Amino acid sequence: MYLYSLSLNNFRKYKDLNVSFNSGLNLLVGENDSGKTAIIDAIKYVLHTQSQEFIRPSIEDFHLSGNEDESKRSEIFVIECVFKGFKDYEAKSFLEWIAFDSNGGFILKVWLKGTRKDGRLYYDLRAGSDTEGYQLSGEARDFLRATYLKPLRDAESELTQKKGSRLSQILDSHDQFADKQDHRLKRILRLTNKAIENYFSKYDGKDLLGDINGYLEGFSIGDNSLSSKFQVSDNSLKSILEKLSLKLFGQEISGNNFQGLGSNNILYIAAELLLLKKLNYSGLKLALIEEIEAHLHPQAQIRLIDAIQKIGEDNSIQFILTSHSPNLASKVKLDNLIVCKGGNAYPMGPSSTKLSSGDYYFLERFLDSTKANLFFSRGTILVEGDAENILVPVIAKYIGRDLSKGGVSIVNVGSTAFLRYANIFLRQKGKAFRVPVALITDVDVQPVENGPKKDGVILTEEQIEAVRVATIDEKERKYPAPIRSFIAPYWTLEYSLSLSSMSEVFWASVYLCWKTKGKDYVFTENKKDELALEACVQYKSWLDDGFSIEKIAFIIYKETLLDKQLSKAVVAQVFAGVVSEADFVGASDDPYISYLVDGIIYATGG
Repeated sequence: MYLYSLSLNNFRKYKDLNVSFNSGLNLLVGENDSGKTAIIDAIKYVLHTQSQEFIRPSIEDFHLSGNEDESKRSEIFVIECVFKGFKDYEAKSFLEWIAFDSNGGFILKVWLKGTRKDGRLYYDLRAGSDTEGYQLSGEARDFLRATYLKPLRDAESELTQKKGSRLSQILDSHDQFADKQDHRLKRILRLTNKAIENYFSKYDGKDLLGDINGYLEGFSIGDNSLSSKFQVSDNSLKSILEKLSLKLFGQEISGNNFQGLGSNNILYIAAELLLLKKLNYSGLKLALIEEIEAHLHPQAQIRLIDAIQKIGEDNSIQFILTSHSPNLASKVKLDNLIVCKGGNAYPMGPSSTKLSSGDYYFLERFLDSTKANLFFSRGTILVEGDAENILVPVIAKYIGRDLSKGGVSIVNVGSTAFLRYANIFLRQKGKAFRVPVALITDVDVQPVENGPKKDGVILTEEQIEAVRVATIDEKERKYPAPIRSFIAPYWTLEYSLSLSSMSEVFWASVYLCWKTKGKDYVFTENKKDELALEACVQYKSWLDDGFSIEKIAFIIYKETLLDKQLSKAVVAQVFAGVVSEADFVGASDDPYISYLVDGIIYATGG
């Protein structure tokens, strides 16, 4: 059995939510305050936890529509959990509440209803196939408990010997410690206590214990003779387990008395998984882990998520994890990912997105951690090359739209495969993504100076213009909301810059790279000033000779940048470093580069 779906109505930030889960690994990702913890807490409220912690909803769990206006807080919230995948031996524990789905399989619905009335809070947990349902028995509830690891967990404290330690609870619940009366550990302790008693009665500790008992004899009243003896613990198995601690060993840990937070976190997760590996267990095997990456470096995160995925598959354990890590978001398969954003949750499985099978294969190859940050952003800019990747953030900052401050991710897809990435944001069912996605691309129609051909015949200027306009129109209509295309009006970004009001500054950057290419593009400030002056003289001579801006742009882009095989990324880097804020003042009105400004404005919220 596994948690098939969760429905939330008026719970915290979720007005209305329905999200489905895989029977194995589920990774909830999203920016801070995107609702990941709300989903985990909702599941905990219905199921409770193996650690028997006290959890109870509060006034803040009722949905608030508006900005801190308590009069708009909902009077009722409902959390519904639906379970499927039952084996017969699992279903027998829920016979009074279980039903059948449309495919003839077992289905169990359990819901918690919270109500506010006259300043008091009321909660009612029910299960069943109708709208009324019935109260769950205590035994049935125990079969639904989940294992839960909170964020910023104090793993060292949980694994240290103490009364009521989490480690002792885990061990006490395991099949190996079912025999509370005559467990082998109790026999071992009796032998240990006998050896300790002999030490203090027959060997080195004899005088010490004798002194203590001598004092006690003097403290005794009447026939009540007092005496004592040393022992490790009382005889209960629970007390023995509370005396145990768990330590980690490894080549890099042995001989080191201090275990770091990351090592303790891994050890704690391993211990908690014991509760989910019981043999012949007829209850729910569900682990809820918040911030799975806590205190772990990227390589350890990836190793952990790989191991957890295999553990889940081998032992039929369901995991619902939360994470802020792009490393993990890029490592797990897309159909194991659920993106929390804007008061909604978006599963990335094939039944939910418009990604094709080929898209999934492609993204599993190329969706690395630098691209996976799009799952955490408030807006996304997709670009097709290094030059845009370098220049767009610089332009954004100059026009007062700092991307990092606005929570906007820029993703370099490294090609024109925009559709594969764009389909991530398009849904087959459910609510649409509320994240603006700006797709910045080139028109890729060559100018008349380059002699473009069709069917072997060189196109006229009028034909080229018709193709250019049609191409822009096609690219603008290609993607539905929330995706919008912003297209370089002429050929490429670099060619459009060469046509723009920043043409001379861009030429200086290209010229500097051309003259320093043989030295790996390294130059001193003096050399930079010298070459900038040369570039200025050259540009002025073109104007004096009556060159059109189109001819100048062709010289800059085609005859210099392309033909001299200069690095577009280096040119963009140099250009970003030399261009001044003043140069961007009129950028939004410049028809050659306004598309960049418009794309940035759209992605940053309009």
